[in-house]
Amino acid sequence: MAGSVKRPASTTGAISPPPVKRKIESTLTKQSVSSFFTPASQKKPEQITWRIVNNSLVVGKYAKKADHKQTTEKPKVAAFDLDSTLVSTASGNTFPKNSSDWKWWHDTVPSRLKELSADGYYVIIISNQKKISLQKDMKGGRSDSKSLTNFKERASAVMKQLDIPLSVYAATLDDGYRKPRIGMWKEFLDDYDFDVNGVDLSKSIYVGDAAGRPNDHSQVDRGFAVNAGVPFKTPEEFFLNAAPEPLVESFDPSLYLQSDQTDDEPLLHDEQGNNISPTASPPFSRQSALELVIFCGSPGAGKSTFYWDYLEPLGYERVNQDILKTNPESRTLLPGIAFGDFGRRFKEPTMAEGFKDIVRVDFRFRGDEESQKIWKQYWI
Repeated sequence: MAGSVKRPASTTGAISPPPVKRKIESTLTKQSVSSFFTPASQKKPEQITWRIVNNSLVVGKYAKKADHKQTTEKPKVAAFDLDSTLVSTASGNTFPKNSSDWKWWHDTVPSRLKELSADGYYVIIISNQKKISLQKDMKGGRSDSKSLTNFKERASAVMKQLDIPLSVYAATLDDGYRKPRIGMWKEFLDDYDFDVNGVDLSKSIYVGDAAGRPNDHSQVDRGFAVNAGVPFKTPEEFFLNAAPEPLVESFDPSLYLQSDQTDDEPLLHDEQGNNISPTASPPFSRQSALELVIFCGSPGAGKSTFYWDYLEPLGYERVNQDILKTNPESRTLLPGIAFGDFGRRFKEPTMAEGFKDIVRVDFRFRGDEESQKIWKQYWI
């Protein structure tokens, strides 16, 4: 070969290009070193602790000695929603851009909460936070997802500024913890050992902005308070002493049940509205070997229950999406919008469509007192 294409090694040992000089900053501090070598028994407990319940609920607690005097009276609780109740975004966006994008909803918020704590109230935050992901973020070099990290940092900043004993409950999924369901309330009662003797519901309160007013996105906060059995106020009413605003008329399960028929009234009506008593004669009788009975009703209306009570004993077979495997039982919780969509699209069947009989089945609740109490709650 005429010559090697390999570049001769540098006699100085230098490499090309030269490495960029980087200043390595140590993250060690005197405090961290001291803490590392301090025996565990001598370390002060963390002021803010976090835990995840059932891979769904985020719970944070700000530990500070409270002046809750020993008394025979039941404890009283002041519970609050977080966003648009205690805090709002500093940027003006609907949702915070980062963990520092927040400010007090009103200047009176921190002083009011400190007054409540001084008066012996247990102050807690109960908030729906569906944007939080509990998936691990190993690629980012941390176990918590970015959304969870941002929430923890934001909530921690709120708790530190208040500097009162405080717990935060954040529901991340559409399950039993999510308002208006009372899973977070039950978790709080269990955390504070109030689940046995209970709290003074009449002296407790829940404050939230989702109150069912014309411009509110929902009424889940008002529904939550009703379910928990505590008085409710909006932020304007509680912090600013504003007068209550009118509400949008909506479904009230407790009133619906009270207005339902009594045990003496019939359950069934024919096409003309005439009463059909299932106790006097069966609501259905076979006219031929093959018959098709079509149930038309919203999800959860009681179609399956009616089948098992009246049709199954007559030998009718039941066919639905679960049996056909077109909608497996492992499906997610049906969203509230599905019920509203059904109501908008529903068209009452008529004889002109070829039916031999049309029977209207009025709703009637059946169950013990505890089951009725659960039924009367807001769920969506």
